[in-house]
Amino acid sequence: MCGIAALQLRNPLLHPQMGSLLSSMMCQIVDRGPDSAGLAVYNTPGLVSEGTSTLSLLGKDQGLPVAEIQLAIAGMLPSDAAAVVRVVGDTTLVSAAVGTDLLVKVVSETLPAATIIGRGEHVAVMKSVGHPMEIAAEHGLEAMAGSQGLSHTRMATESAVTAGGSHPFSVADDLCLVHNGSFSNHATIRRSLLREGVVFDSDNDTEVGARYVASRLQQGDTLEEALVNLGKVFDGFYTLVVTTADSMAVVRDPIACKPAIIAETDDYVAMASEYRALAALPGIEKARIFEPEPGKVYTWSL
Repeated sequence: MCGIAALQLRNPLLHPQMGSLLSSMMCQIVDRGPDSAGLAVYNTPGLVSEGTSTLSLLGKDQGLPVAEIQLAIAGMLPSDAAAVVRVVGDTTLVSAAVGTDLLVKVVSETLPAATIIGRGEHVAVMKSVGHPMEIAAEHGLEAMAGSQGLSHTRMATESAVTAGGSHPFSVADDLCLVHNGSFSNHATIRRSLLREGVVFDSDNDTEVGARYVASRLQQGDTLEEALVNLGKVFDGFYTLVVTTADSMAVVRDPIACKPAIIAETDDYVAMASEYRALAALPGIEKARIFEPEPGKVYTWSL
């Protein structure tokens, strides 16, 4: 079944409340996916910073002490890279003032067993197995500031209940995708992407969607074009939310099997699987509230 809650804050005065607002939304979709959860937060002080690449690694235990990891990574980077390794909840964050590709290379050499679940200059991704609100609390969501937030509560259907199988899937810089539904032809598309050299981290059907969108963006599609093309290639029933450093998009399958509702004001755009997740947002009584039309891609930019 799965639950989605996403929030884009147009009003910078609301940025300090991003975590508390997203947490309140997430609380209302827990029963849609009680087995695991994930978060993506954008421009959150203390997690990411401008001019610095950040990698989110699955799990807090990477097999070596944090200080040792930081020393090893710093030794492989330029002296002014200012590498930092820190643990937030059940996630390890690695940051340095270098390009993301170089940081990925160094982390992969230092921690060959690590799974990178998020990358970019603006996003931190956190996910784990367990009750969604316990996961949110463990990572300190309620106190986080930021410009955008995306959350997912998972009820596994297509793959095992694992932290790696939870959403969001972040497979390119500052790109995240969450999914409520099921892609029926994901194995065929996975094989096609594998032939193109795409590498996968899980057997989850949602990762196939994320890898496809990333591939289309790399080929020059806009976010809207990438999701239009996804609708032409993927079969199944789905509601998707995709975020980038400065945008958010929502699309449902052509017969709109999976629920979604959007609230839009001058201050924010919010999307959730159920209206009750939107009910406590500030100014909701004056918001434009609507269900996204089947097959139509909706996009918003900061």
